[in-house]
Amino acid sequence: MKIYLAIAATLIALPVAAQAPVAMDDQSQLAPSVQPPAGADYFQPPLESELPDNAFGALVREGRAIFVDTRNRAPEHVGNGMNCTNCHLDQGRKANSAPLWGAYPMYPAYRSKNDKVNTYVERMQGCFQFSMDGTAPAADSHIMNALSAYSYWLSTGAPTGEVQPGRAYPKVPEPEGGYDLAQGRQVYEEQCAICHGDEGQGQKSGEDFVFPPLWGKESFNWGAGMHRINTAADFIKESMPLGKGGSLTDEQAWNVAAFMNSHERPQDPRLIDGSVEETRKKYHANDGVNLYGVEVNGVVLGQGTD
Repeated sequence: MKIYLAIAATLIALPVAAQAPVAMDDQSQLAPSVQPPAGADYFQPPLESELPDNAFGALVREGRAIFVDTRNRAPEHVGNGMNCTNCHLDQGRKANSAPLWGAYPMYPAYRSKNDKVNTYVERMQGCFQFSMDGTAPAADSHIMNALSAYSYWLSTGAPTGEVQPGRAYPKVPEPEGGYDLAQGRQVYEEQCAICHGDEGQGQKSGEDFVFPPLWGKESFNWGAGMHRINTAADFIKESMPLGKGGSLTDEQAWNVAAFMNSHERPQDPRLIDGSVEETRKKYHANDGVNLYGVEVNGVVLGQGTD
């Protein structure tokens, strides 16, 4: 039986928040992505071979290195097995995978997540806190300077403040009948486990993850944007399985995204007084489609991992 009915019943039973819920930032809360005109190409960032051999070029190269190997290059700020490039594919260059060249020119921007206008650096700090379950580097730190320089350079020639085709994850509509965790498990076993492991633990070579963990203590936490089933479905439909993006149906993408996000992961760092229920009411109840604080298979999700 499809679990979405049980989830819906659980949500109806939740008490109404005493204040307006705060929705976390996601790509849909910013200006939506658009498709390029017929015959046109997506924006093409510069090649690394075009970097000047000077201090700026050195800083950009260092920013790129941090972006693709964040766990090793900024270990004091990363608390799990993730790297920036796990969500922003092809070193932050890939269209329709939240590329840096589509994001950098759109900031400063208002974010509902913290109810303020954020700089680009503040946006990246949030990634360290949630997607990498760590602590944000200081705004004026060398790490942030390098990542900002890399983003700035990738955006060379991109217009400022104009939505570029390919800037986000293309939206995938929710199936009319909702999602099905059992079918999601089947898709995962057939299409995903070979890279991400039978238990979503990822795959390592030595101490480094070759493929990132999708749930458990080494994955993104309950505050990360990817914990939303709709966001995960958008990403999966466009880019997964790796090298075979677009091969899953919309329904398969939603089902496997729901299956992935029906597992426990590190706690939302915004946890209110140790209460999953209160945290859900404030931060998750109006945050797309998600399972934080929802009972699945007899367990209330959102307890976090050790």
